Amino acid sequence: MTQRNGTAATVRRIVLRTAAVLATTALAAGCGTGDSSEGAGPAPSASPDPKAALLAAVPNEQDPGFRFLLQDGADKYTGVLDPATEAMDLALKQQNDDPKFTMAMTFRWIDKDLWMRVKLTGLPGLHEMLKLPKRWMAMDRDKLKDEASIPAYQGADPGNTAAVIRTADTVTDKGNGTYTGLADLTDNADVQSTFENVDLKALGEAGRKVPFTAVVGPDGNLTSLTLDVPAAGKQKAMKLVTKYYDYGKAPKIAAPTGDDVQKAPSSAYEMLNG
Repeated sequence: MTQRNGTAATVRRIVLRTAAVLATTALAAGCGTGDSSEGAGPAPSASPDPKAALLAAVPNEQDPGFRFLLQDGADKYTGVLDPATEAMDLALKQQNDDPKFTMAMTFRWIDKDLWMRVKLTGLPGLHEMLKLPKRWMAMDRDKLKDEASIPAYQGADPGNTAAVIRTADTVTDKGNGTYTGLADLTDNADVQSTFENVDLKALGEAGRKVPFTAVVGPDGNLTSLTLDVPAAGKQKAMKLVTKYYDYGKAPKIAAPTGDDVQKAPSSAYEMLNG
């Protein structure tokens, strides 16, 4: 199954842009800048085709809901995904230094419906000043300038692990559910867009042979994929980590209801539209 999975990168762009907009607004309003007060078990025996076995472990549309964590350098995304209902929660925090505040932004979508929740901490009164509610906001896609940049369900593999694994010429089964290989992060636009924090130009040829380690749990499901990106230019060495866990145990994703949700105000669209 091939699919486009730039969801995390899309949310990162939205959060970074939004944090910049909020910071500018907060400064203009005169807000101060002072300080504010699992491990996998043994997997089945070695496969005669380790690459095929590893790809088969990647979550697909037939899998139950699960939790995930995606770490792209300093950025960390967490969430829940349910392939059966094409539903997903995706959250990211962003720290702003001038003025100092933290923004936690969560997107939830079920099929075509989209909600957003923003939590601002570290700067008292920021929610009120920016006229942003603390509840879930039901978004009208027609009011968004660039719908293509808004996150949407793109398949059961939010870390795009299958695309990364496919770039490896050889995958080695090390036993106990552990697989290793060399990924080519320059192979295609799909893979490149998954890791926007990686300076592929600085990496040069090293970007074509990035070591990875994958772990498959005793249930046959992929539990983690870790890429060890070397230092290059001004970029420090980093780990790109995808974790999938709690298969069949993750909470159900439901549409916000009652007092927990409201229609998104114009301020929310102004924030997203920049």
